[in-house]
Amino acid sequence: MSENKRDAKISLFLESLAAETGASQNTVSAYESDLILADTHIQTTFETSLSVANERELLSCLSIWQSQGQAPRTVARRISALRHMMKWLVSDGYRQDNPTIWLDNPKLPQPIPASLSELEVNALLDATKKLPEPDNLRMSAGMEILYGAGLRISELLLLRRGDIISGRNLIIVRGKGGRERMVPLTDIAISKTQIWLEKRDAAGPDTHHEQLIAMPDEPAITRQKFSTLLKKLATSAQIDTARVSPHKLRHSFATHMLNRGADLRSLQMMLGHADISTTQIYTKTRPERLRGLVTTNHPLAKKTNSSN
Repeated sequence: MSENKRDAKISLFLESLAAETGASQNTVSAYESDLILADTHIQTTFETSLSVANERELLSCLSIWQSQGQAPRTVARRISALRHMMKWLVSDGYRQDNPTIWLDNPKLPQPIPASLSELEVNALLDATKKLPEPDNLRMSAGMEILYGAGLRISELLLLRRGDIISGRNLIIVRGKGGRERMVPLTDIAISKTQIWLEKRDAAGPDTHHEQLIAMPDEPAITRQKFSTLLKKLATSAQIDTARVSPHKLRHSFATHMLNRGADLRSLQMMLGHADISTTQIYTKTRPERLRGLVTTNHPLAKKTNSSN
């Protein structure tokens, strides 16, 4: 479809999405791709545009995507894009009804997040000592924060020196959509970070880098750079590098916290999940733990059938 035939409301919606929600460029591009696919089908099949499409025309999009063998998660993502745009059209007065309220999401599989064992994580942390300076100090601090607070890699890379409240062992984290949350840090994470910063900023405040784990004389660390250093740690710790990634450490944090008795609501807040259903997926990683909780904590668990 040529640019001049594309539904102009798509561009207006994307501009609003970026301006009002702080959506990243990757998110905006994904929305744009999904909405153009729907608009192309609707214009070709029904000779109308996406912004005025009705329920039947939107259902036709779903039918085509499913017949093409698109994965349920892909279809669900496209439905989400349609819902967001239609909601915006209604709120901005471009149409009166929202036809997406009748669209059902496909049933999605519930994959169990893969995680490392506690021994493996400790081996990775120990392996930071074998890196040359300054990578040994900054990776020691970065790993303690990433795993110790269950951060996304993007959240770690956004951290600044002033985001750490050392007196209270807290860290200010900027999550998805620019939402901020406060997450507790372990004593060792605070200690390792202080050691790193004392080394990095020894020349004085004028040399400070805005990014917490970057050197003053280098560009900001990217997720690719951090992942490369993490793979080196995995090799040193004799762990399959294919099993190690920043997000695996986040999964490991959540799994280990639940295994040690953390409640879901607290874990949801620490992870920055908007919906607790996202956090609940981690309960599937250790079904034996749930059985153990019932065995040890249920008020009737130890009651014997001593009387008939």
